[in-house]
Amino acid sequence: MNRDKNLPLTETTYYILLALLEPAHGYIIMQKIEELSNNQVKIAAGTLYGAIENLLKQKLIQSVKSDDTRRKVYVITEKGKEVLLLDFERMNHLTRITKSLLKL
Repeated sequence: MNRDKNLPLTETTYYILLALLEPAHGYIIMQKIEELSNNQVKIAAGTLYGAIENLLKQKLIQSVKSDDTRRKVYVITEKGKEVLLLDFERMNHLTRITKSLLKL
């Protein structure tokens, strides 16, 4: 089986996709990433919006309508969910073989 060209995801991209399992705008995405990572990952606005542009081009996220015209709201796409799951499975495989080889 060939690996998806989008894999492996960067840690930042992985967290953005997780954060966008529910529609959110930039500031909420940054807050969710901090929360999900136990304050281990803090993403700057410039980094976030660069990543969002790439994710839009890859069709892993999409813009959705919002009542707030001042903010763009994004959500993960089905393709994005598939890629997120593939990377989750990839990391699970790494964890399993590492655990086995280290006899943990």
